[in-house]
Amino acid sequence: MRLAIVGVGKLGLALLEGVTSRGVLRPADIGLLDANASRAADLASRTGARLVTASDLAGAERILVSVQPRVFPEISEWLAQESAGYISTMAGVSTATLTRRLGTRRVVRVMPNLAATIGRSQTAITAPREAEDAGDLAFARSLFGSVGDAYDLPEHLFNAFTGMSASGPAYAAVVAEALADGGVRMGLPRPLAHELAAKLLVASGELLQQRAHPGLLKDEVSSPGGTTIAGLEALEVAGVRGAFMRAVVAATRRGSELGKDQE
Repeated sequence: MRLAIVGVGKLGLALLEGVTSRGVLRPADIGLLDANASRAADLASRTGARLVTASDLAGAERILVSVQPRVFPEISEWLAQESAGYISTMAGVSTATLTRRLGTRRVVRVMPNLAATIGRSQTAITAPREAEDAGDLAFARSLFGSVGDAYDLPEHLFNAFTGMSASGPAYAAVVAEALADGGVRMGLPRPLAHELAAKLLVASGELLQQRAHPGLLKDEVSSPGGTTIAGLEALEVAGVRGAFMRAVVAATRRGSELGKDQE
């Protein structure tokens, strides 16, 4: 068993589908373990992966821990295996905490986002030297490269990455919902407003990638005395920029708090 996935939620499933569809691993190379045994059994049946138990983890080369941070202290004792390397997606849980609870420095900390479910994730990755020397870091890069873009990031920036990128899809959803509500307020049908808002964010993201700074796109759309600059003025009066900045700060601080809960 080259990889055991402990916690097969949306991310675990996205990773399973990504690595198998792109030939990084075969379904038979992967074991699935989840608190919801029937869900794990169903996924194993549908994908060709193996359904495993805690005792089977001794045969895994590497173990992906994709559970809620609050669960980690309860399961770390049986997770710990002498010969395995670990990859953790748990928000706020540092490599130092992983090392202490799992009894090895072969740990890789990663932070993806929900876009992994469509192969467009942004994933931060970091690991101590021991994990790099054992090939665990390269293995993690290949795993998460199969569901999007992977970035090597110093660990002290992980909570900031979490607060911005991992939490970011929720912020974008709030923007889309607010834009749609505005459209409905001015007479657009609700289904059309939702469709327009979603497509607007997708297209704007692609436009932003073609420009050196977001402000350039803003300026291109804003003609003198026009509709866009009037709308932008309303956003400035409402403090929208500051609100999004505070959201990233708050999410970053919460990531730090989650980590301290595991120390």
